[in-house]
Order: sequence, then C-alpha cells, then structure tokens
Amino acid sequence: MKILPTTNLKLALLEALAELEDNDCHKHRSFPGTQLHKVTGVKQAIYRAYIDKISGWRLHLQYGSDGALHLKDIIEGQRHDDVLKVIEAKKDRYE
Repeated sequence: MKILPTTNLKLALLEALAELEDNDCHKHRSFPGTQLHKVTGVKQAIYRAYIDKISGWRLHLQYGSDGALHLKDIIEGQRHDDVLKVIEAKKDRYE
C-alpha cells in the first residue's frame, strides 16, 4: 500500500484483489474490473490484472502449485508498457 501514490489507487487495489479472490469470477473466467489476462512472450504462466487501467498501474500474478493465485509484483503506471523488460528485470520473483 505504501507504493501507491493516491488514496484512489489504494482503494482500487483493494477492489482488484477482491475481484481476483472471487470464486465466481474464476468459475466463469470473467474479470470485468481487472481484466485478468495471460502475458504473452514469456515461458512462465504470468498473468496481468489492472489496478486502474487509465493510470497504468498493474498487478503481475501467477498460479501456484496449490492452485491459488499469488501476487508477484505491482507495476507502476509509467512502466506498464515494458512488460517483458519488467519481468526480465525481476525474473527472480517469478517461478
């Protein structure tokens, strides 16, 4: 929560996490707020979700061996376009 600059983004993070924890969203594979989707161009199964699409803040997630979704990184609004560079720079975070 400390790295998010505004209260609105902090609330948006909580809303995004709530949606990602919702079993109905996983059951129907529908994530209207976060638009959870797989990152293409990497070997690992890494997923992105929006905290706030307009500002560019994103979450990077991976499914663990236990089947649970694990938060791997929070990406700043200015760095969201360089997804492959961000993943490569922090590759020790990803399985």
